[in-house]
Amino acid sequence: MGAVTSTRAVRLRAAVRRAPRALYEELWAAPADRVPRMGEAGAPVWRPVFLVMLVITAVGVTVIRTVELSPHGAAVSGLAVLLAVAQAAVLVAGMGRPVGAWWAATALTVVSVLVVVAQAPSKLPYPLVSMVPLSPQVLYPSPFAGAALQGGALFLLALRVRPRRAVAALVLSMALAVFLALRTPPVPHIGLAASVLVFSTALVLGTALRSLRLARQDLVDQVELTADERARRTLLEERHRIARELHDVVAHHMSVISIQAQVAPHLVKDPSDELKENLTGIRENALEALAELRRVLGVLRSEEAPTQSARHTPQPSLDRLGALVASVRSAGMAVTLATTGEPRPLPPGVELSAYRIVQEALSNVMRHAPGASARVEIGHRAAGLTVRVTNTAPLRPSLASHASHGVRHGLLGMRERTTMLGGDLATGPAPGGGWEVTAILPVTGDTEDLP
Repeated sequence: MGAVTSTRAVRLRAAVRRAPRALYEELWAAPADRVPRMGEAGAPVWRPVFLVMLVITAVGVTVIRTVELSPHGAAVSGLAVLLAVAQAAVLVAGMGRPVGAWWAATALTVVSVLVVVAQAPSKLPYPLVSMVPLSPQVLYPSPFAGAALQGGALFLLALRVRPRRAVAALVLSMALAVFLALRTPPVPHIGLAASVLVFSTALVLGTALRSLRLARQDLVDQVELTADERARRTLLEERHRIARELHDVVAHHMSVISIQAQVAPHLVKDPSDELKENLTGIRENALEALAELRRVLGVLRSEEAPTQSARHTPQPSLDRLGALVASVRSAGMAVTLATTGEPRPLPPGVELSAYRIVQEALSNVMRHAPGASARVEIGHRAAGLTVRVTNTAPLRPSLASHASHGVRHGLLGMRERTTMLGGDLATGPAPGGGWEVTAILPVTGDTEDLP
């Protein structure tokens, strides 16, 4: 039993020795929560309004506090005005430095009590009763404004620090109030119950508002993460879709290579053994590459499990743009199709990407610009293919624009297809309130070998 008591005593002494250091860390060294300044991202819009209201309140409380620090019937002293202004200024400073402001408010509370005790007259300041002794309890009103200023400093502190630190500040404020009430009984004080009510209300309100602010910040962060994740998922889905489509194109080319390698010996009279061996090797490599391609990219098909008829449907090309425009017209949108330059055979990947870009652009017009008309321009150039889709301003608001957030799926797909071919994509508002999509798909140099 004695050993247990000794251990508890040792722990108690250690806790007492650590108390000053812990107090220093909690109520001085540790920084308060940072609030973004005006102009920074996430800056609270209410902060300037709250600051103006706080300044107005501080000015009003300064007048009341000056009266509290002056005896009844006596002239207002400069020291009382100085103390009142200092306490009000500390309250306003709590918007930026809540920890230092609380300490300053606590120190000014002690100074104000000492000033009241020092300058309190011992007799009534009236000629007819100048010989009547009177205590400061009657000469000075109860310091309600002083308690409000101290509570305001505690409120601003609780807005910016952890609840544990705010509770420590509340305990110190209450301990100081009790100490002053016991040491200066003639001086008017706010009752202990009133002090507990004022300081506790300030603490609870400040802590609750801080928790609400942090919860909203967490919600905003979560929404941003969700939007980023949604955009990343959309990008991956679009890449999967492109890979599935290009799988057919690549498979077609590899099959053609295999067949040509198999037929080539029959087109040559008396082919040499070396030629037969090389062509056989080409065919075997093509078949092996085709099998590997189907194993790797075929996994992407299993996610959607397309129907048997869809698997054998040829990938669209520029020849089917007319049918695409006709289907869009049947949906009620005015679309014009124009082609410039001399058409020539293009790689299947380029034609497929051009078709999908037009398809996605027209779909975006139908979703986000109801009532608008569109124009599709296909430009054949020596260095590549130019795809341009423009639309006029919408005639009525779009429900899809208000219901959807984040990056549009169609724009991601168009950008991925253009980047895959080494081209450029430009999207943005057009003159008159419309929208414009321009894609340049190169077909020269290394891109000629693209599927």
